[in-house]
Amino acid sequence: MNTLATILLAALPPAAGWTLHVWWLHGCLNTARRDPLTGLRTRDGFTRRATVLLKDPRAVVVLADVDKFKHINDTFGHAAGDALLKATADRLAHHVGRSGVAGRLGGDEFAAVLIEDHGTAPDLLAVLHGVLARPVDGQDPAVRTTVSLGWVRAGDFPVDDLSGLLRRADEAMYAAKQARAGTRRAGLGWLFATVAGRRAGRTGARADAPVVGVVA
Repeated sequence: MNTLATILLAALPPAAGWTLHVWWLHGCLNTARRDPLTGLRTRDGFTRRATVLLKDPRAVVVLADVDKFKHINDTFGHAAGDALLKATADRLAHHVGRSGVAGRLGGDEFAAVLIEDHGTAPDLLAVLHGVLARPVDGQDPAVRTTVSLGWVRAGDFPVDDLSGLLRRADEAMYAAKQARAGTRRAGLGWLFATVAGRRAGRTGARADAPVVGVVA
């Protein structure tokens, strides 16, 4: 056996061990970027994938917040609240599909980036809004709530990064939540203008700013 072959054979066990170690570390990293309750990406994992998707001008950033979640927890218990969060996450991930990404930012707040085809975002999000409001399978039918959605097309704000787009989506989501408190009407609602992520009524918001879509 020549010297080169001997060296290669001798190197196989450490190399195999290192490969296994790298694979294990990769698995640990992926686990750390997944929310243990919902299975969605955590903020860090979501940010990494969403940043890549935002290179596509058709990308749409969505922010979702479960309405009256504390009431569900207080009335039906934390197990029911967890089931609601899990159902919301599953439905959001299914709706976004493989071409997009969904994540849990914390508590009852979720975010997603989806790729829009042929200007379908308003219809897509109106359908999603209805899907998220359905009762949770296997739970008391009373364990249900609506979800406020705010969204923005990345192409409308080409200078904004993910953080800026999420702030705009947050403003739209807040406007949707406020509108629901008054009308409780699902469907496409009014348009909300925002500057630098400031909500209606805050200093810095003005009516001549670019518009952001709202599902209310």
